[in-house]
Amino acid sequence: MNPEQRKADVHARPPDRLESSTGATPPAGGSDVPETVSGTVEAIVFRNDDTGYTICTVRPAASPNNRVTVVGSSAALWVGEELTARGRWIRHPQFGTQFQADALTCIAPTSAEGLRRFLASGLIRGIGKVHASRIVDKFGADTLRVIEKESARLEEVEGIGRVRRQRIKESWIEQRGIRDVMIFLQSHGVGTGTAARIYRQYGNDAIAVVKQNPYRLCDDVWGVGFKSADAIALRVGVPHASPERAKAGLLYLLQTQADEGHCFCTDADLLLRAQEMLDISVEILSEALQALVDVGQLVREEERIYPRALADAERRVAEKLLRLARAPLNQPPIDAGKALAWAEHKMGLTLADAQRRALEIALQSKVAIITGGPGVGKTTIIRALTEIFGARRINLRLAAPTGRAAKRMSEATGQEAQTIHRLLRYLPAIHDFEHNAGNPLEADGLILDETSMIDIRLMDQFLQAVPDKARVILVGDIDQLPSVGPGNVLRDMIASGTIPCQRLDTIFRQDASGLIVRNAHRINHGERLENGGPSSDFFFIETSDPDQVIERVCDLVTRRIPNHFKFDPLTDIQVLTPMRRNQLGADNLNTVLQQRLNTAGPSLARGGSRFRRGDRVMQLRNNYDKEVFNGDIGLIQAVNEEERQLVILFDGRPVTYDGNEIDEIVHAYACTIHKSQGSEYPAVVIVLATQHFKLLQRNLLYTAVTRGRKLVCIVGSSKAVHLAIRNNEVRERRTTLAQRLQQLDGAHAPATGAAP
Repeated sequence: MNPEQRKADVHARPPDRLESSTGATPPAGGSDVPETVSGTVEAIVFRNDDTGYTICTVRPAASPNNRVTVVGSSAALWVGEELTARGRWIRHPQFGTQFQADALTCIAPTSAEGLRRFLASGLIRGIGKVHASRIVDKFGADTLRVIEKESARLEEVEGIGRVRRQRIKESWIEQRGIRDVMIFLQSHGVGTGTAARIYRQYGNDAIAVVKQNPYRLCDDVWGVGFKSADAIALRVGVPHASPERAKAGLLYLLQTQADEGHCFCTDADLLLRAQEMLDISVEILSEALQALVDVGQLVREEERIYPRALADAERRVAEKLLRLARAPLNQPPIDAGKALAWAEHKMGLTLADAQRRALEIALQSKVAIITGGPGVGKTTIIRALTEIFGARRINLRLAAPTGRAAKRMSEATGQEAQTIHRLLRYLPAIHDFEHNAGNPLEADGLILDETSMIDIRLMDQFLQAVPDKARVILVGDIDQLPSVGPGNVLRDMIASGTIPCQRLDTIFRQDASGLIVRNAHRINHGERLENGGPSSDFFFIETSDPDQVIERVCDLVTRRIPNHFKFDPLTDIQVLTPMRRNQLGADNLNTVLQQRLNTAGPSLARGGSRFRRGDRVMQLRNNYDKEVFNGDIGLIQAVNEEERQLVILFDGRPVTYDGNEIDEIVHAYACTIHKSQGSEYPAVVIVLATQHFKLLQRNLLYTAVTRGRKLVCIVGSSKAVHLAIRNNEVRERRTTLAQRLQQLDGAHAPATGAAP
């Protein structure tokens, strides 16, 4: 079955018996004879905005009492439009008879009913069902001409004033422009979702930009990669072996390497990959590579090729860390022994030896690292430091890479903690941070938590804003998954041996029945998991059949965990899985869980997804204008179908999304383990199956288990769990931060994760 058709099935099933536009019953077994179906689009059952693949219900003009299900691809399609489909009837084994369209042509509706449906479809902001009926009742068949050429007359309609009229007019003009761009781009193989983003970037100049230099899309438009731009370029006449195509391909390959965590690629490997992908001679590629180096877009160091931004970031991070470490401390010295005794008395506890050593290092060093797994006292160290620095009136700032991690710091210390982005104050107008090397933070000390999540670029931005006088304490778990972005910053800093570091390994956070922390450390040591009893906080449910896995997960989330542990399924329970795709991936699990948890109420659609009030969603990219960042999780608070807007609460802060911004979010009832980094949830349900074989690693399972604060339940096969625990082969990343630190410190060592 077509995967998109399978996904569409969860939204609606087309009728088994369909009539053709002539009113005749289609052949039972389908027909190869080309036919035409014409009529009004009554409903869009499913649409993939990336590909244009559409399933819609059409009321044939020749037989208005019948309904036809049409399947095909269209650049843009709206309810109420007049559709002409050319193709043939087919008998789908699951969905029955359908009209499979080879070509779909749409024109604006002319009938009163078609106009009402068209205007109420969500196409035009400011018009819902009520205003659509009033406008059509007033202007009839002249409706669209009035909107386009005499929009002032819309104020004659009850409920439409100057502001709404202007919004309707602007939305109509925008949609006309988007449709022109969509039709042009779809003829060059670009999906409608991408076309809409291209239009938002370039406006009415979109077609001209694409024709002139389609490779600009890779840099300018989120979600457009080299392959899409290359397909457009070849279609609009860019020569196959042109230098422009060679340069764009090389930059794309380096970006894919960065997406996999690498900071550089060897020149031989890069040229080999480029030749295989582009089918261009090595001579042309070598010239293109050298040209990119000559203009400074790429950096060559020995046999290594870096994107300029990553080479500069590694260099600046190494230089700043050592400059901080060597700069004089502009504060009176702290007697560590007395400070520790005071902190123990103040906090009412006795510190372990490793914790005391960690605090001594942090108090006596300008830069220090504290690492360790769950339950070993990292939070206690942060609390003690905030107490000691607070007593000495030291201006201390607390930060973490994610909102949830910052919130946990605040709860643990009673002091304000911020995300790094908010600490540095991003300024959308200039696309840069307010605090940088020229305008450092006002701080005497900074504690940064969840450092393992921070990639080389964000660490560079953070350190550039730290004044040389300040001390920096970096806290994190080296055994977790590395950052999603390029680099392996925490591991490289520790491996360099140039920064004072203390590892904590004694477990404190556990009780008589607590298995979460114990099992996390058992995973880390390559040992088998302990399964808990009825009152435990850790369970493993064995099942290898994917359908049974899904059913068990749904039962846990919707019934068993809420009933037994009193957790709210919409806010307290997070399903984690290794990947997005396949039956047990986050995409499918989100579809199924939404069906079980949140099916009623107003909604906005994008592709095969519907976003409703109460849905848990995740942001997919950094949006500095909204101050919402990749991986942030929110709850949809309100849905305005008429204005095509969502209001989403992120940590209690409402953020408005227009309909054309919905592609920045996905449902988050389930998410990948990578995306869960830096977050903790009251309850976690982990899906682990052998179909995840390629991703089954010890640090992946360890990261998943340590996301659960009060309850962890693994659903899947024991074989998959065993494979994950046994596989401790850390995928090395090509980075040179450790080498740069050692060289600057006077030592010499090979680059970490050197290319094979």
